[in-house]
Formats: sequence, C-alpha cells, structure tokens
Amino acid sequence: MTKKHLFLSGAIVFLAIGLGFLMYLTIILAGNYVVDDKKLVMHSSSSLVDEGGKLLTKLFIENREIVSIQQVPEHVEEAFIAIEDSRFYDHQGIDFRAITRALYRDILTGSKVEGGSTITQQLAKNTFLSHEKTFLRKTKEVLIAMNLERKYSKSEILEFYLNRIYFGHGAYGIQAAAKLYFDKDVEELTIEEGALLAALPKAPNAYSPITYPERSKQRRDLVLSMMERRGYLSPEEAVRLQGKTISVLRNNVNKKEEYLTYIDMVLDEAEQKYQISNEELLTGGYTIVVPMHADLQKSVYEKFQQNKHFPSKNPNVESAIVLMDVQTGGILAAQGGREYVSKGINRVNAKRQPGSTIKPLAVFAPALETGQYHPYSMLNDEIVDYDGYEPKNFTNDYKGEVPLVDALTYSMNAPAVWLLNELGIERGKAYLEQLGLSTEDNGLAIALGGMTEGFSPLQLTNAYRTLANHGKYSDHYFIKEMYDRNGQLIGASEVKEHKVFSEQTAWYVTRMLELVVKEGTGTNGFTNEPLAGKTGTTSFKGVSGGVRDAWFAGYTPNVVGTIWMGFDRTTETSYLEGGSSYPTALFKEILNDLPNDLKSTSFIRSMAVNDLEPPIQLDKVSDLSASLVFGGKRLLSVKLTWTPSDDERTRYHIYEVTNEHGAKKIGSVDGSGEYFIRSINVFRLHEYFVVPYDYLTDREGPASNVSEVSGPFGF
Repeated sequence: MTKKHLFLSGAIVFLAIGLGFLMYLTIILAGNYVVDDKKLVMHSSSSLVDEGGKLLTKLFIENREIVSIQQVPEHVEEAFIAIEDSRFYDHQGIDFRAITRALYRDILTGSKVEGGSTITQQLAKNTFLSHEKTFLRKTKEVLIAMNLERKYSKSEILEFYLNRIYFGHGAYGIQAAAKLYFDKDVEELTIEEGALLAALPKAPNAYSPITYPERSKQRRDLVLSMMERRGYLSPEEAVRLQGKTISVLRNNVNKKEEYLTYIDMVLDEAEQKYQISNEELLTGGYTIVVPMHADLQKSVYEKFQQNKHFPSKNPNVESAIVLMDVQTGGILAAQGGREYVSKGINRVNAKRQPGSTIKPLAVFAPALETGQYHPYSMLNDEIVDYDGYEPKNFTNDYKGEVPLVDALTYSMNAPAVWLLNELGIERGKAYLEQLGLSTEDNGLAIALGGMTEGFSPLQLTNAYRTLANHGKYSDHYFIKEMYDRNGQLIGASEVKEHKVFSEQTAWYVTRMLELVVKEGTGTNGFTNEPLAGKTGTTSFKGVSGGVRDAWFAGYTPNVVGTIWMGFDRTTETSYLEGGSSYPTALFKEILNDLPNDLKSTSFIRSMAVNDLEPPIQLDKVSDLSASLVFGGKRLLSVKLTWTPSDDERTRYHIYEVTNEHGAKKIGSVDGSGEYFIRSINVFRLHEYFVVPYDYLTDREGPASNVSEVSGPFGF
C-alpha cells in the first residue's frame, strides 16, 4: 500500500472517529435538551383517612401510589424484564440486537410484528414524548433513552418505569395495580401475580383479568415461560405456576358517591387554609386525616335517596345537611344535595333565609346575656306596629304576655320581635357577628330570619355549636392533619375559641331548646337521643301556605347539625309544603343511626350553672276555709286551710277583704296549705282568699273562693 493510500485510509479513519465523536456529542447535548427531570416526578394519588388511620378513599387524577424499587420483590422485577426487555442490564438504553431481530422478522412477514423498544425507551416515550409516530419522535426516543442511562442507575430507571406504566381500570403504577387486582401491597405479590401484572402493560384492556380472564391467563403463562427461558424459574416451577387459575380480588378505588360532598369540601379547605390547589392535592400523594365518620356519612347519603323522608307532593325537593363534632368542630358528615354532583351546587354552603332558627342566636340568648332577662321573664305578645312592620304569630293567637321560655318553645313571632326591639338591633347583630353570621340587614325582621341573603347550613351549624359548647365559638374543619408523600406533617387544624355567651346562658338556651323538641314546634319524628333544637320556615308569598325554606338546627351532647329543605329556585310550581316537619323528622332519623361512640344519654349540667326550673302551675284553690282557733296574741287566731298544689314551689298570697270592693295582701306562705292570722279582732272578723303565685314569672294565678271565718271548733 502506497503512502498515498495509507494517508487516505488514515484520514478516513480519523474522519470516522471524528464523526462518531460528533454524533455522540450530539446525542449527549440533544438528550440533555429534551430530558426534563421535572417530568419524571409522577402524579401520585392522595389518601383520605379517618382519625383511626383507616383508608376512606383515594383522591387522584391518575390512581398511582409511588413505591421504591426496594419494595418490589425480585421475582416481580424479573417478570417484567423477562417479557419486556431481557437484556435490560446489558444495554445502554438501546438494544441493537433486539432491533436487528425485530427488523429481520418484520422483513420476513412483510409487516411490523415485533418492536425492539427497551424498558428505558418505553420510559422515555411515556414520559417525555407525544404519541405521534414520526421518524423524529423515534430519534428523540433513542437520544433520551441513552441519556437516561447516563444519568440514572438501572434500579432507578426500573423504579421510574414500574411506577409510571398503566395497568388498566384506572390503575397507574405497580402499587395501584397490586391494590386493584389483588387488594394487597406490592411487597406481598406472589410469582404468578407478578407475572400477571407484567402481562398487562402491552395491552391493559385486552389482557384485563377482570374483563378477559382466559386471555389474561394465556398472557400470564407466556410471561412465566419467558421467565423460565431466561433462567428465573425452573421448568418445574413454571409448569406448576402455569397450572394455577386466575384469582382476582378486585378492590374498587373509585370515589364513593356518598363521599363526593365531603371530598369537595376537603379540596376547598386545602386550597383556602393551606394554599394547596385542587390539582396538587389530586396528584401530590398527600395523606389527609379527616374527622368523617364513614358509617354516619353513608347513613346520611342513603336517607337522602329515600323519598319517604321528603314531602310526597314535592318529589324534586332538594336538601342539605352538615353534622359536626360538638367538642372539636370537626365535620362528621356532609351532604350537599340529594343527587350531588362533584363540583356542582353544594347546598351545604348555599345561603338561604334561616327563618326562626335565628331566634335563639339573635334574640333570646343575647337577651339572657344582658342579665335583665331570664327564662321566665314576661314578654309582650300582641300585634305591634313598628313603623309599618307588624309581625304576627303563625297561629294568630295572642296572650298579651308570655314567658320567654314559651315564646321560644312555641316559636312565637310577636314576642321575639318585641324583645329584639327592646334589646336593640345592633346588639343582636353584634352577637351574630361573633357567631360568624354577618348580615347587612338592619330591620327588626332579623328576629324572624327575614334577611336579604341569609346563612348557610354550615354557618348555622357552627353557630349552634356555640350553644352546645358552653357558649364558646370556634370554626369548623374538614382536615384534621395533612402529610406530604414523605410523611411530613404540613398542616393541622387549630382550634381558636372565643366566648360569645356565658355558660349559664348556653345552658338555659339548651334546656329551652329541649322543650322545643319535646312539646313545641320540633315534635315531629322520634329519636332516643337527647336533643335540643329549633325549627324554621320562610314563607313563599306567591302561593298561600307555600314554604320557601324549611329548617331544623339542633344538637345532642356530641353532635350538632343543620338540615335544610327547599328548591334551588322557588316558583309557583316548585314550592315546599309541610314546613319544618320533614327536616325535623329526618334529622331525628339520622340521629338514630349515630355510631356508638357518638351516642349519649343526657345533657350534663356543670355544677357552676343553675338548672332551668320547670314552670309552676298556678291551679285555682276552691276549698279555702277560715276558722277561729285557740292561740295567738289575743287568745284566738284565724286559721286558713286549703288543699295545696303538689308543686311545693307554689307560693300563696293571703288576702283580706277590707270592704265590698277591696282587699289587701296580709302575708304569704310557700308550699303549704295553711296560714295563721294571729292578730285579730274577734268582734270584727273579715273574709279571706288566697292566690297562687309564680316567683319565676312574678305572676299571680286565679283567686280562690272567698271564705268567711267560722266559730271556734267549727261553730
């Protein structure tokens, strides 16, 4: 060979080396350009768990739970490598031997029958590239695969791959697949289960063991054969495992219908309190601890589907309810509609006129708090014109005066408005403000819930919890604690209480609201739970007797809640009938299904407060007699006797008739049926009568018969 030829050959070799180096450099640079490490961060489903750590449901865009490669059993890794990329540990991202074999078979068959993509290439394609089938896309796939091999170890690449691939029926990643098909963690997968999962990525729908069990078994057995061929299994093991049938224990991870309202409110709270967007929560792998009681939430949902709990004449009536833990403020259950749609109209947050449910909060509790009123203070019960506003009782019956306790028990409108007028509207509104119930309205109609905007069931529940919680207000929460995917606590509920009412006021109102349920407007339905509550209705003026909103707000020692019924838009053809009777009865039905740890036997009174005394019945005395008896300052006295009331608290005022037209009070006696008048003039005896007296209301009852004085010993 001449020098010229040697020089030419050397130049060619040098040029080839240079071109090879440039190509390698191009691969490195181009690969680095398209490899965005952020894209390797995968969506991971978040978990909603109760306070005991039990999984309630998954929240996700893609149902995926990321696991480390150390959690994946070796035989599971081997199943995927055997069927997808047998030379995975030998190549640098591209398997030229597999590509050559694939091309050869394609040429023989005259069509594309076998691919040559490695696991690394599949990861590159699924993570960084679109699904367009072009030469440029395939070139990018090769460049990215080679750079992935440079940047990451084989174990890391396999971990990325196993966590990313789709296994069918909404399951992404091997952990979600293990849960879906076998209801177990990836660490617990057997060899044949691992082989079944390895069979799916090629065509998850076509090889689904749920939809096509026979086809799935054939594909699984192929994987087991490949494992035997690659030396991962002995022939005996492969035959034995191929003899096993497909056994799938499907674990449905779809969002449960009964949880939809609660989930939406968790998403809202995460965004408002912790600045975590809905998308981030659905993809970030968080663990969210919630105070939900799953059985109670299910009970609420199921009862909302049953027409028997709603007016038969209003089959399309809507409703909403929220139940809260009295002690903590945690939301136990919430339902935003009878057919609630995720991210639809959430009536738990919808503001409506509250009707008479506002009376304890805006009028009666504030009145007691002044110290100028007590449960038996007498209120005006007459029609009064307040500059053109004339509130009327629903019954159109007026007694002139009624005790405060009766005005609340029987939901009398005239006394409530009169009392707010006496207190002052601004004072009532100030208390509402402290209860989280702000309103721009300034009229006396506030006393009856007549407002421009009104309040939501959630707001009313928070406010009523103040009465149940000894007069202390704090906000509610749906999220107790939140942890990131690494188990680090990133947020927790904080209870910040402030006192609105004294413990004594809260107790008095609780006792009076018990009377509402036992003998007042809240008697509909039945429950064994001790219950204090208030009904409320708002009228629809378009139809005589029509109702726009019907309410019941109440509480047991452990659970407080509010239920609303009505229509989203009330019209002359869509209005409510039956008033508050239906929400009251349904609320009690729900209480009957309370879990044992939320049940109670009675409200417990603190020793620091006085109990609400029952009313004193002022029965007329009809058997008064007066007689002279020995004893007294002047040898003889007048003894009055009568049959006293069984209620020993009854006080009797003693009256002496001074002339035909007058009488004067000369004494009193508590609970007794006799009274001695010891200073008398036997030559000028008088007539007497007694009047029962109620010290609670400071009112006298009917006068007894008038009795003349008979002689000594009845003569």
